[in-house]
Amino acid sequence: MDAKTLLEKYAAGERKFHSVHLGGVELKSAELSEIDLYNSNLNGADLSDAILIKAKLNHVVLTRACLKDADLRLIEGSSINLSWADLNSAWFIGANLSNANLSNASIYQANLNRINLDSANLTGANLAETDLTQANLTSASLQNANLQKAKFRGANLDKCNLSGVNLAEADLVGVFLGNVTLRNACLQGANLERACLENANLMNANLDGAKLRRADLTGANIYGATFENADLTGAIMPDGEVYKLTSTSWEFNQQEAPLNKVVSMTNKVIRTDKAPAPVGPYNQAILATGQMLFVAGQIAIDPRLGDVLYTDDVVKQTEQVMANLEAILTEAGATFEDVVKTTVFLADMNDFAAVNAVYGKYFSEDTAPARACVQVSRLPKNVLVEIDCIAVIAG
Repeated sequence: MDAKTLLEKYAAGERKFHSVHLGGVELKSAELSEIDLYNSNLNGADLSDAILIKAKLNHVVLTRACLKDADLRLIEGSSINLSWADLNSAWFIGANLSNANLSNASIYQANLNRINLDSANLTGANLAETDLTQANLTSASLQNANLQKAKFRGANLDKCNLSGVNLAEADLVGVFLGNVTLRNACLQGANLERACLENANLMNANLDGAKLRRADLTGANIYGATFENADLTGAIMPDGEVYKLTSTSWEFNQQEAPLNKVVSMTNKVIRTDKAPAPVGPYNQAILATGQMLFVAGQIAIDPRLGDVLYTDDVVKQTEQVMANLEAILTEAGATFEDVVKTTVFLADMNDFAAVNAVYGKYFSEDTAPARACVQVSRLPKNVLVEIDCIAVIAG
C-alpha cells in the first residue's frame, strides 16, 4: 500500500490497516487520528508534524522513522519499535509505550508527560530537556541515555537501570529512586531535593553540585561517588545519620589515586615440613615487603548490571569473583602476582574442587599466595563463593 491509497481510505472512514507495508512512505502533516496500524511496517516513514491522536500502533515498526513535532497524544503503542527514530519535539502525553523499543532514538525536547514506558528499552536514547513528569518508567532500561535537563517530577523509576546515564541538571525533585542502579551516572547539578535514593547503587556516580536537600540515601552504595559542592542539608546519609556540615563532614569513600609507578615486589615463599604441605595453588606463607593492599571480599556481582548472575553456577560465579578482584588490583596498580594472602568462603565445601580449578588459573603453585578456605552458613545475596585478598606492592 502507498501513502495515497492509505489517505484515501482513511478519508473515506476506514481506520483499520493491520499488517500493511508502508516502509519509507511520506505522510508528513497527515491527519491520522485513531488510525489502527497494528503490526504494520513503517520503517523509515516520514510522519513529521502528523496528527496521530489516540492511534493504535501496537507492534508497529517505525525504525528510523521521522516523527518530529508529531502529535501522538494518548496513542496505544505497546511493543512499538522506534529505535533510531527522530522524535524530537513530539507530543506523547498520556501515551502507552510499554515494552517499546526506543533504543538510540532522538527524543530531544519531547513532551512525555504521563507516558507509560513500563519495561521500555531506551538504551542510548537522547532525551535531553524532555518532559517526563509523572511518567511511568518501571523496569525501563536507560543505560547510557542522555537525560540532561530532563524533568522527572512525580515519575516512577522503580527497578530502572540508569547505569552511565547523563542526568546533569535534571529535575528529580521528590522522585523515588530506591534500589535503582545509577552506577557511573552523571548527576552533576541535578535537583534531587527530597528524592528517595534508599539502597540505590551510586558507585562512581558524579553528584558534584547536586541539590540533595532532605534526600534519603539510607543504605545507598556511594563507593567512588563524588559530591563536590553538593548541597546535602538535612539529607539522610547511607549510615542512617542526618548530614551535618562540620569540620569532620561525612566522607564519601574517595579513593586515593592509583600508584604512579608499579615496582615488582620482593617476596619469599615460606615452606616448612613441620606444617602441612600445600595441596593446591597456594603456599603456606609469603614473606613480603612493600605497600599493603587489603581487598574486600568479592562476590559474583557483574559491575555492568550491579547484580549477581549465574545464581546456581559456582564455576561462573568464581570466574566473576576473580575478574572483580583483578579489576580492583589493577586500579591499585597491582596484579595477582602481588597477592600474598587470600581467603575463600564457600556456601558448600563440596564446591571446593570446582572453585579451586578456576582459582588455579590465576596463580601458579610455585608462587601462589597463602590461602585459607572455609565453609560458612550463608554469604551475601546467597552467592556460592566469596574471596578476599591481601597484596603487597613494593614502593
